[in-house]
Amino acid sequence: MAPRQYELGATGVFGVGLGVTAFVLGMRHAFDADHIAAIDNTTRKLMADGQRPLSVGFWFSLGHSTIVFVLCLLLSLGVRALAGAVEDDSSALHAATGLIGTSVSAVFLYLIGIMNLVVLVGIVKVFRRMRRGEFDEAALERQLDNRGFMNRLLRGATKAVRKPWHIYPIGVLFGLGFDTATEISLLVLAGGAAAFSLPWYAILVLPILFAAGMTLFDTADGCFMNYAYGWAFSKPVRKIYYNLIVTALSVAVALLIGTIEVISIITERFGITTGPLAAIGSLSLDYVGYAVVALFVLTWLFALLVWRFGRIEERWAVKQSL
Repeated sequence: MAPRQYELGATGVFGVGLGVTAFVLGMRHAFDADHIAAIDNTTRKLMADGQRPLSVGFWFSLGHSTIVFVLCLLLSLGVRALAGAVEDDSSALHAATGLIGTSVSAVFLYLIGIMNLVVLVGIVKVFRRMRRGEFDEAALERQLDNRGFMNRLLRGATKAVRKPWHIYPIGVLFGLGFDTATEISLLVLAGGAAAFSLPWYAILVLPILFAAGMTLFDTADGCFMNYAYGWAFSKPVRKIYYNLIVTALSVAVALLIGTIEVISIITERFGITTGPLAAIGSLSLDYVGYAVVALFVLTWLFALLVWRFGRIEERWAVKQSL
């Protein structure tokens, strides 16, 4: 296929900018709480079985990307009728999908946040018992197995994984979720009606780039979990501290984004244009996604500083020796 420049009518060139957007959306989706929980739990299970599962994140993301690719292939092969309605801000379809999509996403995030908050409370209780010299590893494992909505829904399938590549079909099932399908579909439709006059192979560049961004960070997440749990498994205090931080982050991110989406619905439906609510409701979730990544980095840096300079492990070892 010879390289060439494709035009999207009034929307401009089908080029690098749209491709970078697809890649960044994939990167952002890799930080979804369900991704982290599924990769984390599978890595923990395989490591407990004596394996070194560095490729769990890669296989999970590959399965997830399969759905994205198939969806875009179907769109590129003929689902053109929706383009005008989605692009028109005043259309009934645009209004309905905007309201329903944001509402479903907000409710979903609140459910994730509340479920993980319950788990967080359980981990804190285990942590307090550990400080009294009453560490219960079985209780900790029960709390960790309850993270993530899709993870809980597909828990039986996750437990059946014996090798890293076995998580591929689970990734496919996760890919059937509303969020991924909508994100990449709207990306394709965002090019406008002219996008559907492009060759099918040109449009498929978008899901490939989306999958590349998601696979890169899901794979990195799997490797990180592998080494983190190699470190955490050596001592109970490390395991609890690590999971305390990860679960707290999941709760904070889910409730933060869910709240922003709820406020955006309220401001739009009631015509609120000034004040704090309007400012929060107008926040772009694209920028919030970058803020979430920054929050992860800063929280981990702070947690490492507390771990090192607070001498948590040494203090716990002293209590155990008494």
